[in-house]
Amino acid sequence: MTEHKPGSLLDRTLANLRRGWQSIAGSSYDEEAASTRPNLPDEDAGHILEQMQECLENKGGEVSARTRAAALGRVYLALDKGGREKFLRLMATNFGTDAKAVDAAIASYQSAKSDGERLEAQLEMQNSLQAPWRRLLTQFNALPDGVKFLVDLRAELLPLAKSDARLKAMEHDLRDLLASWFDVDFLELRRIAWDNASASLLEKLIAYEAVHAIKGWEDLKNRLDSDRRCYAFFHPRMPDEPLIFVEVALVNGMAGNVQALLDTGAPPADPAAADTAIFYSISNAQKGLAGISFGNFLIKRVVQELSQEFPKLKTFATLSPIPGFRRWLNEILAEGEPKLLTAEERRQLNAATGRRGGAKGSLLAVLDTPGWTRDDVMTTALEGPLTRLAARYLGREKGKGGRARDAVAHFHLSNGARLERINWLGDTSDKGLAQSAGMMVNYLYDLGRIEGNHEAYTSAGSVDVSSAVKSLLRA
Repeated sequence: MTEHKPGSLLDRTLANLRRGWQSIAGSSYDEEAASTRPNLPDEDAGHILEQMQECLENKGGEVSARTRAAALGRVYLALDKGGREKFLRLMATNFGTDAKAVDAAIASYQSAKSDGERLEAQLEMQNSLQAPWRRLLTQFNALPDGVKFLVDLRAELLPLAKSDARLKAMEHDLRDLLASWFDVDFLELRRIAWDNASASLLEKLIAYEAVHAIKGWEDLKNRLDSDRRCYAFFHPRMPDEPLIFVEVALVNGMAGNVQALLDTGAPPADPAAADTAIFYSISNAQKGLAGISFGNFLIKRVVQELSQEFPKLKTFATLSPIPGFRRWLNEILAEGEPKLLTAEERRQLNAATGRRGGAKGSLLAVLDTPGWTRDDVMTTALEGPLTRLAARYLGREKGKGGRARDAVAHFHLSNGARLERINWLGDTSDKGLAQSAGMMVNYLYDLGRIEGNHEAYTSAGSVDVSSAVKSLLRA
């Protein structure tokens, strides 16, 4: 089977946009001219600036405005990565806020003598702070698939904005626009099944899966079998593009190993007899919507859907990766934290590795040994200390603003979940071993405690943990 890459999918998306706008566009400096020099050399920059200015002048009616915006958009899509970066820098440099107008508005406000004058000056100030690029970006929204165009444009802006204040301001404006357009009340929850989805949509699931890579059509079909569910949020202006999707397995009891859960050779279970719904993958499909969160709403909506379809379901939990665990472990080992391991744990590790010394050398020697998960002596020596340290990392270690250090943990804890169980060798894939030494975790969504857990975590950083995890934290 051909490998599915997000890059090739994006290329096809851009090509579709260009074809869709072909009948609308018309300009002296057009897509054909841009495609002959896609790196946008300096001598072509003047043409781009003229077209941007024409879009802002808004001459003519709605049809004229759409024509100009489509022409400018097709030029952007015809450029290569470097050319698109220059395009964005031109927009940010030449169509930002007018500093003199802002200063004048501030002066008017400060010199106002009455409430009426102050209100008038306040409106003047608000208008002066609206950068022209905002109006320019908004014009693309009126085009067919214009929302998708802007989502992808922000995806290209995000890495550039980290080192450029103007681009950062423009990205911030675009994020605000998208956040207002992608309010959760506008989104449609849709179940994706093998027999009701187009080949294009199924291909997008393969490309966008970010947690456990889908290895091909057989793997995907298994994930959409009768005892599985996949739900996604869609926006009415992007009806064929999932924004975020969650994959669920309907099982009996808490799942602790993702390889067993995704085994394509295992027969499907009876979903009507299941008592547990395991959320094992949540993937954001649109990079351009980063920072615009609807994952918490997705889980709650899916729980409602599943509860109605399968009344016997009593437990809703995740089987989640711990992507930051190995990195954190390497940090504390490098720092040489004293008494990181007990005397018995050190003895077992040294015996397993044939080494003498502290925790740093013994732990790393095992974790860096290929195939260590197949060695019973090594796994026995590692299970106790790594399970305990994973509980500490998830339940106690804090990052910025008192939030959990692990990004996945923060997501579920802020949604009101409980840290339920640490799973030893829950993911023995190369990715799982590299990120989390093979550990996985269950977060439990106890419907009666979600709101209280959410409040306790977001206000004070308090983490609700099960008795099993508490015992690990005391060890």
